[in-house]
Formats: sequence, C-alpha cells, structure tokens
Amino acid sequence: MTYVHKCTGTCSRAIELTLEGDIIKECKIIGGCAGNTAGIAALVTGRSASEVERLLAGTRCGLRPTSCPDQLARAIREAKEAEKR
Repeated sequence: MTYVHKCTGTCSRAIELTLEGDIIKECKIIGGCAGNTAGIAALVTGRSASEVERLLAGTRCGLRPTSCPDQLARAIREAKEAEKR
C-alpha cells in the first residue's frame, strides 16, 4: 500500500510511503534538506514501520514542535490506520 502524507510545520512538503505489512518498502520525502531527507529515507527502507515510528515520533527541529522524522512517524501511523479501513 502506498500512502501520501502532507507534511505540516516542516520544510518537507510530503512523504510518499509504501508499506508491505509492517515493513517499509519505499520512502520518499519531498522537499526539506535534500541530504538529510535522502538519508532518512535510506535508513528506514526495509525496516519495521512500528520500530521506525516509535524511534522517530516526537523528534523536534530546533524550536519547531515537529520535524521531518516526526512527520515520517505520523505518516506511518496514518498509513497503518488507513490500511485497517
């Protein structure tokens, strides 16, 4: 299942996430700091979505209440909820 999350409060604009069960098959972060977002996407691909969500949820970017990693955790949560419906 491929899910698109519209980011809020970050430089990144959206996250395209493909899950196969609990495994992240593909992750593309659109916008944001190119090197950082490409690195995050590479690190999470092939890993457990539940573990990635747990590790990244609540990560802040400076004084902002969210970050690209936190938005990825939110995207995972929303994708799991959408898959249940």
